[in-house]
Amino acid sequence: MQNDQNNKLPPRPPALPGGKNNRLALLFFGLVTVVFVLFFFRNETPRSREIPYSTFTNYLDRGEVSSVTIVDGAVIEGTLKGSGGDLMRFKTLIPYQDQTLIPTLREKGINISGATASFSPWRMILQFLPWVVWFFLFWVMFRNMQGSGNKAFQFGKSRAKRYQDEGQKITFADVAGQEDAKYELQEVVAFLKYPQKFTKMGAKIPKGVLLVGMPGTGKTLMARAVAGEAEVAFFHMSGSDFVEMFVGVGASRVRDLFEQGRRSAPCIIFIDELDAVGRTRGAGYGGGHDEREQTLNQLLVEMDGFDSKDGVIILAATNRPDVLDPALLRPGRFDRQVVVAMPDIKEREAILKIHSGKIPLSEDVDLIRIARATPGMSGAEIANLVNEAALFAARRDQGAVEMPDFEEARDKIIMGVARKTLVVSDRERRMTAVHEAGHALLHYFLKHSDPLHKVTIVPHGRALGMAMSLPEEDSYSRTRGWIEDRITICYGGWAAENLFYSETTTGTKQDLEQATEMARRMVCEWGMAEELGPVTYGQEEEPIFLGKEIARHKDYSEETARLIDQAVKRILDAGRGNAERILAENRGKLETLADALLQRETLTDDEVRSLLGLPPREQGGG
Repeated sequence: MQNDQNNKLPPRPPALPGGKNNRLALLFFGLVTVVFVLFFFRNETPRSREIPYSTFTNYLDRGEVSSVTIVDGAVIEGTLKGSGGDLMRFKTLIPYQDQTLIPTLREKGINISGATASFSPWRMILQFLPWVVWFFLFWVMFRNMQGSGNKAFQFGKSRAKRYQDEGQKITFADVAGQEDAKYELQEVVAFLKYPQKFTKMGAKIPKGVLLVGMPGTGKTLMARAVAGEAEVAFFHMSGSDFVEMFVGVGASRVRDLFEQGRRSAPCIIFIDELDAVGRTRGAGYGGGHDEREQTLNQLLVEMDGFDSKDGVIILAATNRPDVLDPALLRPGRFDRQVVVAMPDIKEREAILKIHSGKIPLSEDVDLIRIARATPGMSGAEIANLVNEAALFAARRDQGAVEMPDFEEARDKIIMGVARKTLVVSDRERRMTAVHEAGHALLHYFLKHSDPLHKVTIVPHGRALGMAMSLPEEDSYSRTRGWIEDRITICYGGWAAENLFYSETTTGTKQDLEQATEMARRMVCEWGMAEELGPVTYGQEEEPIFLGKEIARHKDYSEETARLIDQAVKRILDAGRGNAERILAENRGKLETLADALLQRETLTDDEVRSLLGLPPREQGGG
């Protein structure tokens, strides 16, 4: 067992002096307020009424002027005799050189005195106050844009967020499933906890671990769990946060981020969406000198300069590993790639238990059934499913979430929001029922198709109806028989419309697109055409100005293109003919199913089997 002294966490760095700056700003504005109050409410001398010079001469002629004071030869201040004997102060400007002013004042016997303009500190403060306020605001802005070390502006400072002992700690127990990914990451946790265990054997821990997976599979959550298990600081930063419009800022942020990591070692630096900054170099319009590529170069240098004894592990996440620069993936940088896969049925059940544990559930809720009915859903989508079910239950003022709430939430996620208020004519509604009945009926006469789950003519999203099937178990590859049956089902709506109305509608557009796409991939990618054999056609190319975006390149002759078109057409014709034959042989069942859809709008697999007299489906295991 290792010494506890070696495993203690480093002290948390002191907080930035933001509170001191706030108190200083509050004190400054308090002083400004006091100055204004003292200036405007002081009453050392009575206020003087400013009058025109002509009015002053009129008062002088009438003998109402009591005394005058000439200030700097330009201003006259004095007092007037009121009718009741009151004195009133006045002030006037001498607009021109009046040679008769002094003789007239002497003739009237008025007391004359001279003065110079007095210095007023209050007036001076008032004049300089706007400049002081402007300087103070500039200083506050300057301080906010500086780093903690009183350096230049903070454009080049890292925007990484540090998480340590904040809120509830996340561990591997909070991540359902992903046992393979956890096993790989346990080694990282062990190194951060007990580095001597590896160094004494001369082993080097991987400097970087790249988490690869589809969106929503929990890559960020997995990185947080590694930090929680190891009980070390966790710096989180998105790849797009490095890149700015100013050249060199991204590289500066990379340096600052890694410097923070070294100061806080042992720690984990997590870069989310690495493809935003780590795309292949030489693929941009800047010819290898743009800001993003300079940032990537600095990232490569920093990772190369890291020593294993620094106690800093770099985790990164991406769902596009194919576009990353090869220099990022070589040994010594991101040594290891951990696949965070889509959850299987057992993992989906575990994810459902974690998220449903936060809401009240009814006794009729079967999490295994929900897990079986959500193939292909990621962890984020399952969390959203539970939340949507809780929202449906809250709208109905229920005390707990029931099974129909989960069913409705899943239909909303898969098919879209139900548009029950959409006004559809009776003829169009009848054609929609025939169309969806054609799709649904084929599921019971094709050997390799997935079982029907639900058929509805309630509009969802942009579709007027939908026939949805669900696989009995998770599948990671498809056979030729399944694909051909799927093409046949795509033609079910087209064939049913043509059988009943001798014409088709625009509602078949998406079905035809799906069928054509699958047939072309059978020929060009999967080698399932007898005419051409197990050969792929149309290599993927990487246009340099698109940053390694995938495109198809025609690398075959015109004769081969003609054979490809013939093979695609043969597959589509076979699927269409099969759909027309099955529906024509079972026209009565098709009409019965369409009439039931018009009356009930939605039918499940069990209801369709009962309606058509078909045997119940055998339930799969689990």
